[in-house]
Amino acid sequence: MKIGVFDSGLGGLVVTRAFIDTMPEYDYVYYGDTANLPYGEKKAGQILSYTLDALKYLISQKCGLIIIACNTATSVALRYIQQKFIPAYAPDVKVLGVVIPTVEEALRGGAAKVGVVATRATVASKIYTAELRKLNPQLKVTEVAAPELVPAIEQDDFAAAEKIVAGYAPHFAEMDSLILGCTHYPLVKNCFRRLLPGVEVISQDELMGAKLKDYLRRHVEIDICLSREGQYRFLVSRSERHYQDVAQKLFPGISICPKEVQA
Repeated sequence: MKIGVFDSGLGGLVVTRAFIDTMPEYDYVYYGDTANLPYGEKKAGQILSYTLDALKYLISQKCGLIIIACNTATSVALRYIQQKFIPAYAPDVKVLGVVIPTVEEALRGGAAKVGVVATRATVASKIYTAELRKLNPQLKVTEVAAPELVPAIEQDDFAAAEKIVAGYAPHFAEMDSLILGCTHYPLVKNCFRRLLPGVEVISQDELMGAKLKDYLRRHVEIDICLSREGQYRFLVSRSERHYQDVAQKLFPGISICPKEVQA
């Protein structure tokens, strides 16, 4: 069985890169739903439907462990998927999200004030506030949606993306740490860090590799079922020329292909 990684577009490639850099021996299948991005501006029902379709596809590709790298899909769909969908559809498959490992990292240094910048749907779900306050009920949390940021990154317009970051950075100047709550945002993490020098910026690409490695160490029953031939595939639901350019920035040297049509 392979490790599957799902994202609403190409941003999850940074998390996949972290997995491969940390554990290159495993087999990975990445699937980006470029036909339906951005998820952050869509209704919860749409997000759930797209996510379920993506999981069914990755399961058909023999993925036994699937990481939903998309924060929006995690916030809207993960609980239903883990409690309802997977037990009925593919009980031997394990599905994980990215929110809880990120929350743990944000509080590791004893932060009293934590900021979250994310998509509109992730902020509306309040998943970060809920998970952060499970660990520290007195924590001050500031969540701000940045709906323009993902489209700028997906369109390969990093000049516009940096201007957008500059507009949102002042919201977090008084925070102890700032969670970049979208897998696209590591592409502009250095901009956040430059504008917020006194804030610890939590970027998911820097922690997910170690988190997954630790998870597999603690769950040997899953680890022993995963294949190790060092094979990597990168698939998207819609292929356009500029996506290859974006993918090269996120993960130099890769080639992305349209997903295979199921019989």
